[in-house]
Amino acid sequence: MRKSLSLLFALCFLLAGFSASAQGELKFEKETHDFGTVPEGVQATYEFKVKNVGNQPVVIANVQPSCGCTTPDWTKDPILPGKTGVIKAVYNSAGRPGPFHKAITVTSNAATPSTILYIKGEVGPKDTKTSYTPEQKANSPRLAVGTTTYNFGKLEKGQKAVAKFTIKNTGKSDLVIQGIKSACNCVSYRISEQGLKPGKQATLELIYVPTMLNEQNEVVNIFSNDIIMTDLKFTLKANVVESLASKNMLREGNQPAPFR
Repeated sequence: MRKSLSLLFALCFLLAGFSASAQGELKFEKETHDFGTVPEGVQATYEFKVKNVGNQPVVIANVQPSCGCTTPDWTKDPILPGKTGVIKAVYNSAGRPGPFHKAITVTSNAATPSTILYIKGEVGPKDTKTSYTPEQKANSPRLAVGTTTYNFGKLEKGQKAVAKFTIKNTGKSDLVIQGIKSACNCVSYRISEQGLKPGKQATLELIYVPTMLNEQNEVVNIFSNDIIMTDLKFTLKANVVESLASKNMLREGNQPAPFR
């Protein structure tokens, strides 16, 4: 009897040890991002990259910013062992001049269930005129792009559409896209590689969700640390029509009925 109890205790101990060791663990590439100085009105965006260095999948349950000026998004699917995910932070600088330092709390089922990320920077005037020396200009990153116009053709109102542009850093230091601004506030962005090395290329995606009907020409300002051309204008064109989902029903009396 004593021998059976000893074996049972040993088995429970081994199972408890296995349960403790079998767990996911998130490792962030960095936990603080400094945007530097961004013009007022820009939506400054950064993606924190995170890797699961544990041996079980990790699910990010929630991402909570410390203020309403920061809009987060994150990888919703389970992050498998050895795989990566992202926490996207968007800081809306409109009407918020001066320095900022915001916290973003990430909650998951990882071994460390809560991690705090930080974004910081300073919101400067909308049009900053700064004098630079010839040496500073010569060593500046340079944002180059082949075309700055994209025509989606026909889009439904509220439909998400993505325009892809290939950008290149033709300067002598790392290029950082700091944010975007559009009059409609209906455009966001994603870049395949932040901190683009001199001579390297990346894909810039402009994600457009139209809110107005008929012919639209949305001008999007892209802000970067290129001191010679601090912002570059892109134009998104589309013929926006009513959503087909709202037209797939006919009314018979007071009741809607589908097309036959």
